[in-house]
Amino acid sequence: MSLTPLDIQQQQFRIRFRGFDVREVDRFLEQVSEGLAAMHAENKNFKEELRRLKLENQGYKEREETFKRAMLNSQKVLEQMKENARKSAEIIIADAEVKAEKILNRAHNRLSQLHEDIAELKRQRMQIEVQIRAVIESHTKLLEIGKESMDALDESDDKVMVLKQPPSTFS
Repeated sequence: MSLTPLDIQQQQFRIRFRGFDVREVDRFLEQVSEGLAAMHAENKNFKEELRRLKLENQGYKEREETFKRAMLNSQKVLEQMKENARKSAEIIIADAEVKAEKILNRAHNRLSQLHEDIAELKRQRMQIEVQIRAVIESHTKLLEIGKESMDALDESDDKVMVLKQPPSTFS
């Protein structure tokens, strides 16, 4: 059974011959009652403070759990972002490699085409040189034939001229 300050104040004792001084007992009981009342009030305040602190602690634990979940979710999102960035980078690199391969193939094709063009131009140059030499040779032969005919004409002209000259007197 718990005693309240009111129980102590209302407590009555039987009076006996040569017993305790009633006033002194009443004063003591009054002091005990006031002390107990102060302890009850303090105990009530402590219980209220304890309840408030438990609620506050529960709120902190709930927030802590919320923060933990948020951190885990953030970490998962960060990992997903890293994975997506890695995959995007791989796709970009693969695309760049494909484009580079296409560019190299076009360059090789163009290079082989240029080599073919150069070989064709060399062949044409040789043909033209042969044709020019043939023309020069034919013109040289024509010139030689023309010179021979001119020499033959000159010779025949010289003969004619000698015949045309008046007879010379031989002395």
